[in-house]
Amino acid sequence: MSNSGPVGVFDSGVGGLSVLAELRRALPDEHFLYLGDTAHVPIGARSDEEIRDLTDRAVTALHARGAKAVVVACNTASAFSLSHLRSRFEMPIIGLVPAVKPAVQATRSGTIGVLATPGTLRGTLLADVIGQFAVAAGVRVLQAVSRDLVPLVEAGLADSLEARAVLREVLTPLAEAGADQLVLGCTHYPFLAGSIRAEFGETFTLVDSSAAVARHTRDVLTREGLLGPPGAHGEVTYLFTGDVDAARRVVATLTAPDMHNGQHLPTAAGGVSWPTPEPLRIEPVRT
Repeated sequence: MSNSGPVGVFDSGVGGLSVLAELRRALPDEHFLYLGDTAHVPIGARSDEEIRDLTDRAVTALHARGAKAVVVACNTASAFSLSHLRSRFEMPIIGLVPAVKPAVQATRSGTIGVLATPGTLRGTLLADVIGQFAVAAGVRVLQAVSRDLVPLVEAGLADSLEARAVLREVLTPLAEAGADQLVLGCTHYPFLAGSIRAEFGETFTLVDSSAAVARHTRDVLTREGLLGPPGAHGEVTYLFTGDVDAARRVVATLTAPDMHNGQHLPTAAGGVSWPTPEPLRIEPVRT
């Protein structure tokens, strides 16, 4: 397989942009194809079989456009589809694992929270990592779930009174129970970090897996001899299955510097450092 192709990144919508930001920091010379299946978001309410089918169709579309590897930047899709995808494609398929391990290692209260989608909670991956890392360490895990947060981020309303009201409702029980780490179990949720801070201050340390996935992707590309040539200026082409104009507006919002105090949108690592603003190459795609 050639090392000149792009790295594919798939999410059910725009949440995977938080992973893409970390990938671009770790791999500045790589070109990326980002595919957001906005025609079917959110996928967590769909059946297991439909989640696998939608993910397969998206990865097939990225492969057809020359992707040399694909990052499944969606917790729900990862939970239901990784084994299937790896049996279908020879290229590296990299998925997400909820960042329970670092939260367990960092907690001082002995209680951590996980904010997840219904689909991620339904899968076995989260339960497996809780059992492997939290239960073994004697750390209590409290779970919070909402069907409303992903649609709010998809609508460009991550920093809104509506988002803050939902977060206040679902996270207050975790704060009152003493959770000091909050695992963001969906790639949409790092974009809610500002709203979480506005409601809860420094109650939680926010933890997500984006930076770890980016490091792992770099390691995989290096091991497989797929790193792109050095010195290139990596570019991104965005593909969306739904309304391209609506996607353009949301992508521009989520990839631009935060309008509050001129800072970038915060994530668990302390901030998303996007490259210099560039024209958005956004195309419709069928999967």
